[in-house]
Amino acid sequence: MSEKKGKSILLGVTGCIAAYKAADLCSKLTQKGYDVHVVMTANAQKLVTPLTFQTLSRNRVMTGLWDLPEWEPGHIALAEHCVLLAIVPCTANMLAKLAHGIADDALSTCALSHEGPVLVAPAMNPRMWKNPATRANVELLKQRGVRVVGPGEGLVACGDTGVGRLEDVPVILDRIIELMQPLQYNS
Repeated sequence: MSEKKGKSILLGVTGCIAAYKAADLCSKLTQKGYDVHVVMTANAQKLVTPLTFQTLSRNRVMTGLWDLPEWEPGHIALAEHCVLLAIVPCTANMLAKLAHGIADDALSTCALSHEGPVLVAPAMNPRMWKNPATRANVELLKQRGVRVVGPGEGLVACGDTGVGRLEDVPVILDRIIELMQPLQYNS
């Protein structure tokens, strides 16, 4: 496997107001020499543009299963190329898709075909985070080996306060670097 693959990260971005913080994470990962490939959900694209991530990652951004310049199973190719999948922010909707094997968009399809480590950084309203369905989905993902970073506690975009906001970017960055170190040498 190439040296570049050992440093390749698939960054999934979902439709949460914290999506703008994923741009900061993408920039920091790229500055540290990681090859970052971004997949955005349709709702994420309403908050931050794919061009932002393309500029920061220096790679084409996948926004859908059918927007490829030529035929290739892009979601499978990305899943094979990248050694780590990090979904930042990860909405309650995406947590449910991951927990139950739903693959109805580019990101969830990439996630289902990715065979390496997965890290999620949940971000949502505190009531959504406390919901028994969300809690059950998170526990199921943890049992399957998915690493969960956060969420943090504090004021969220809607004005509520509690546990549910995206964990601070430096904390997520440190966790990704920690997970990537052994993967870079085993690829």
